[in-house]
Amino acid sequence: MSIYTTQYDVIVIGGGHAGSEAAASAANLGAHTLLITMSLQNIAQMSCNPAMGGIAKGQIVREIDALGGYSAIITDKTAIQFKMLNKSKGPAMWSPRAQSDRMRFAEAWRQQLEGVDNLDMFQDSVNGLLFDGDTVVGVKTALGININAKTVIVTAGTFLNGLIHIGEKTFGGGRAGESASTGITEDLVEKGFESGRMKTGTPPRVDARSLDFSKMIEQPGDAMPCKFSYLQDIKPLKEQRSCYMTYTSQEVHDLLREGFDRSPMFTGRIDGVGPRYCPSIEDKIDRFASKDRHQMFIEPEGWNTNEIYVNGFSTSLPDDIQDKAIRKVAGFENVKFLRYGYAIEYDFFPPTQLKHSLETKLIKNLYFAGQINGTTGYEEAAAQGLMAGINAAHNVQNKEPFILKRNEAYIGVLIDDLITKGTDEPYRMFTSRAEYRTLLRQDNADLRLTPKGFEIGLASKERLDRVIEKQEKTDLFIKFLMETSVRPEEINPILEERNTAIISQPMKMIRIASRPQIDFLDLQKLVKVKEFVVQNNLDAEVIEQAEIHVKYAGYIAKEKNNADKLNRLENVKIPINFDYHKLKSVSIEAKQKLTKIQPTTIAQASRISGVSPSDVSVLLVYMGR
Repeated sequence: MSIYTTQYDVIVIGGGHAGSEAAASAANLGAHTLLITMSLQNIAQMSCNPAMGGIAKGQIVREIDALGGYSAIITDKTAIQFKMLNKSKGPAMWSPRAQSDRMRFAEAWRQQLEGVDNLDMFQDSVNGLLFDGDTVVGVKTALGININAKTVIVTAGTFLNGLIHIGEKTFGGGRAGESASTGITEDLVEKGFESGRMKTGTPPRVDARSLDFSKMIEQPGDAMPCKFSYLQDIKPLKEQRSCYMTYTSQEVHDLLREGFDRSPMFTGRIDGVGPRYCPSIEDKIDRFASKDRHQMFIEPEGWNTNEIYVNGFSTSLPDDIQDKAIRKVAGFENVKFLRYGYAIEYDFFPPTQLKHSLETKLIKNLYFAGQINGTTGYEEAAAQGLMAGINAAHNVQNKEPFILKRNEAYIGVLIDDLITKGTDEPYRMFTSRAEYRTLLRQDNADLRLTPKGFEIGLASKERLDRVIEKQEKTDLFIKFLMETSVRPEEINPILEERNTAIISQPMKMIRIASRPQIDFLDLQKLVKVKEFVVQNNLDAEVIEQAEIHVKYAGYIAKEKNNADKLNRLENVKIPINFDYHKLKSVSIEAKQKLTKIQPTTIAQASRISGVSPSDVSVLLVYMGR
């Protein structure tokens, strides 16, 4: 079947993290899908750091996995180190992170996509979109080919009119060694879209053989590493590669300052806004002038490569300044560069122009996902790609959009923040952005989302059965703790060891288990608990789930109650194209914001900056409440 004559259900533009998840989810839901990318060799390329996960980002990867996406599976297959961050804090803050083998990661993604039914791939550059009035009907490529589609997903990453900056040198490109994409922005602006510019950066890559690791602090992986995917046939790492940590110094900062007058950031040659939470080294020196040093994390790029990613030294300073300054960092005295750091500037489209399905408001059947929406990070991009792919397939199949609420997933928080609040700087997910983070933990993403993924046809029966079994065993263990008593002579030695009050008479185990000083490893020292765990084949996941439920039951119940209250407002719909200007008691600012964003529910309206509680009350009256 020729691409000249085929009308695809879904065309995905771009083969990064968003594009890969979008293409896979759409095709796996039965939509005939075409993924168009500039380079088939660079599918799902890790353009920046060779890692997945981190604070809140790890939760997103687990949610993608629970729904039936591939990011967690690929990460587990290609990981070289695994860490659970924030273990000293409560479970709502625990965040998995894995270092990946960069080359294997891209290879594994391509192999995964090549095994997906209904998915075609084509190497070319898309330089325009085809429209029929206010509906997208296909794409046009650099080779002059028009390809027809019922829906189109744009996941162009940093490639839209991309400009790379190294000191005074500027050249077009989507990332090092690859050309920029032109034409799409121009087509969209002509259709009435608002666009802007953002920037991001990347650090130098250096040769590990030229570094002195004895002058750095080793950062090994977890002694008992976990994994990302909930699938049982994927096993945790047995061997890991260490990262290392070192620091900049005042001398390094002084040398870097010598290049500030040649830096595109300070000379005004970069128009785009950079990421607040992943600043360049020159940004950090400028904004935090009182600090005499900053951390640098030295991250290997794979099992069998000497390439090192210098995390914490992102920069667009001139190459000679980069070279001179980094040699004053402990361990970098004899460093050999493989490539210099650079900044990249690119087009994005303010995401308030989207619906929650990620379909654009202006053009029917057109979806945006990833950095085009103003986000930064592989994980945020992959989550949007997954959702755009699902909703494009649903669109073609005349099904309702699949939308996750803020109390259901970090993915729901991410998309709602973008659609409702917009962003004027690269958006990065944090646990603090989620008001229901006690509910949205990394450990229970499968319990929250796999039933939903199965219902839409993306998560497998195997996944659902595993979730049902996990929930049943968790409930069984909690019931056992509630019904089983423990005698003082059995438990007091453990209580004394943990410096918590001993008991003088038998007590239900649930009361002992809820004490903060006691963990469930302590309980398993008791014969009756150990026997119950073995007899019922309770694994570490089930035990962890039960422990979190027991210790945080009050917090979880309170958050669920708050979520239920707010969800009542989610059910109060606002008619499409409602005329807010007829509301006399609503502020002018609120009318302007509501008209621009066009919220679909009262709850969404209440989250818009500039809309006050009194404005929401007026809306409720007009909606019949």
